[in-house]
Amino acid sequence: MYCKNEHLRDYQQEMKLRLFEEWGYHRNVMVQMPTGTGKTHLLTAIVGEFLHGSNSPVWIVAHRRELVEQIEETVARYGMGNDGGRTQKVGRVKVLSIQWLSRNGETMDESPGLIVIDEAHHALAETYRALWKRYPEARKLGMTATPCRLNGRGFTDLFDSLITSWTVETFIGKGWLSPFDYVSIRANSREQRLIDSLKKRGADGDYQVKEMNAVLNRETTIKGLYESVERYAHGKKGIVYAISIAHARRIAACYSARGLDAVAIDSRTPASERKKLVDDFRQGRMKVLVNVDIFSEGFDCPDVEFVQLARPTLSLAKYLQQVGRGLRKSIAKESCILIDNVGLHRIFGLPTRRHDWRAMFEGRMIGNALSRARASGGLSLPAALSLTNSRGQREEVWEVVMTHGRLLEAIRNGEAAVSGEEAENGKESQAALKSCFDRQSGLWGLKHGNKITVTPCYLQVFDIQGDRVAVRLKDGRTAVVNASGEPEIMFSEPEMSGGHDRRLKFLKGELLAVTGTIGRDTISTDFYMDLKTGRTYREKPVVFSYGSVELLRVGETFHSRTRKPYASMRGLHKDSLCFYGFYLKIPDYRVPKSCRLVDSEWSTVFDIFACLLAGDDEEVYWCCGHLADRSIIVMDGAGKYYHVGKETEKGTRKRYIASNLPTPGEEDFDTVIKKLKAEAGRRAEETDRQKRRNEERKRQRRLEEIKDVLPYRMGMKWGLKLGERVIVPPQYRKILPPVGIYCAFEENACQWGVMALDGKVVVEARYQKVEIEHNGTVHLTIIPGKVKEIKL
Repeated sequence: MYCKNEHLRDYQQEMKLRLFEEWGYHRNVMVQMPTGTGKTHLLTAIVGEFLHGSNSPVWIVAHRRELVEQIEETVARYGMGNDGGRTQKVGRVKVLSIQWLSRNGETMDESPGLIVIDEAHHALAETYRALWKRYPEARKLGMTATPCRLNGRGFTDLFDSLITSWTVETFIGKGWLSPFDYVSIRANSREQRLIDSLKKRGADGDYQVKEMNAVLNRETTIKGLYESVERYAHGKKGIVYAISIAHARRIAACYSARGLDAVAIDSRTPASERKKLVDDFRQGRMKVLVNVDIFSEGFDCPDVEFVQLARPTLSLAKYLQQVGRGLRKSIAKESCILIDNVGLHRIFGLPTRRHDWRAMFEGRMIGNALSRARASGGLSLPAALSLTNSRGQREEVWEVVMTHGRLLEAIRNGEAAVSGEEAENGKESQAALKSCFDRQSGLWGLKHGNKITVTPCYLQVFDIQGDRVAVRLKDGRTAVVNASGEPEIMFSEPEMSGGHDRRLKFLKGELLAVTGTIGRDTISTDFYMDLKTGRTYREKPVVFSYGSVELLRVGETFHSRTRKPYASMRGLHKDSLCFYGFYLKIPDYRVPKSCRLVDSEWSTVFDIFACLLAGDDEEVYWCCGHLADRSIIVMDGAGKYYHVGKETEKGTRKRYIASNLPTPGEEDFDTVIKKLKAEAGRRAEETDRQKRRNEERKRQRRLEEIKDVLPYRMGMKWGLKLGERVIVPPQYRKILPPVGIYCAFEENACQWGVMALDGKVVVEARYQKVEIEHNGTVHLTIIPGKVKEIKL
């Protein structure tokens, strides 16, 4: 029976209500809530309510003794009592470590009614699976912030459903989690290149610890760790995540030697000493805890002011668990500083990035959800803020990726404060369409993110491409449906070609392969379908793309993807197709006799061809000729003529001009063409003039940039150089110092000319002497006593 708990926050009440509703349908449920949002408090409320309605005991299972102790304290605070003991019995509640339970489970004399798995992303281990086998009737509740695994394995063989809470972005916006500043090493930094060089992987699929330690446990790298803390988190309290025990101890020693109170805690630290050090940290007597996977999960210290990531990882769960230690709210903490010294945000995005937890829960997405591609655009990030030091010089080591002020502003404005263009442009990319399986009915449905778009109604989902889905219906028929389940293509017969078991598969270029199975192993392709046009082909089409124009090559023939079908002459080679920016030329000598030519006297057979217009999916046209401005005249299958050119929106529209059967009062073809020729001629002349003006402007700007060039000599030849940059290679007998943007040069003995500073010759070298004045006047000596004067 569900009852409201006054001590729970609104979102915790909501999660509790949703859980008890879900337990009405499924016995084993996993709950996802971000780190720092109070999973343990929710857990105790759920346990307390379960005990009100059941006499069965409850087991809470964790994987580390620190978590066991923390859960015990929380349970005790809610008045359930604690009588101590090895298994920490609390009334009918036992808080156990999985290690102890695996060793002593056979001796337990009770069967729990509810088993709660804390940090349930570890539940795939065999020690946890034994609980499902030993106590199949007990309800199971898994609590985690990250229902994902690096190896891509899902949790559906243990848990029947997943309940997800708000996103990190929402929790920050509502004030339940702390905003953050995010600082990282630069993409082109030495440290990032070292991390990118890591090649070896451990048994869990993550970076190999031995290789990481060899590459990053060095004095220069550790000095960089200290400098980033000193620069961005001076005097603040924080946690550092290290690679290995040796790495952690070396970091702590480096920090301490420079006056920063730091201590390393690892699995070898005695329990009593570890407890004392943690208490010192909580009380503020110790500023920095350096650890190796000790405080990644369950560690509760809300006033952590910075988190430093010094350990590369490929695990999304590890990344979010670590940064989550700094996102807990504290009265005295305005924000947290996340110092990413290993560039993890380039793999996983910022902590506010939205994740498809359900896909990871179902095993359809690995725990590293993003591509490693950085500069290629596979992954985009917010524009880094400009960073300068006290001298105003640009800092080359670190960059500020996000500030807490900018983050809060983005959330207030309704922008998606995640990594990528979403943060920059305030847009959230649409979640990919995915299939979802309903265990009760055995049918498949469709969903966008967490939103179900089609309730389970398909026997099979063959393939998904964009918003198209290939499915098998309940009656055995196959179909292609859209994201809403509306059929686009329906194959009416459930079977074809003599008992084939038909299957559908999407191919690149919006093609569909329709295959069938004969017997057990033989797969045959019945046909291929062009999804753009609905036309089918026996041979597999190959898509050729020219800008926005596409053709299919099927065997020895090219086929258009226009509404009206077109097939080229057989044997046409792909190299004979020419794309001119707004139309594709297809050689075809089957031109209709009714096709009129722009210039019947000068046109040849090569001027007449079929063409596909960019942005026009209606049909293939016949080209009647070119105009002076490079526009073309085309005819459609009905004998109507159109003027097409770049001026008409790059071919996306065509302008009707004439017809073979003109209506009364309409100008005939010849009259229209005469006018178009005159207009095209004027446009071509103006275009040429404009082109020359632009080129001259560019040249003048370049001359201004290189006005400080000086003559230099290499061997017996002279050239012009601007600093170390060669402007004119050494090829002249002599070059005099420039005057303005010109200089005199001697090509051969007593043969002088004038050139501009970019090497363009403006006066040929055939004069005995050349003198240039600053006003552009040039005195050219033809022979002694005969001087010619020109103005440049």
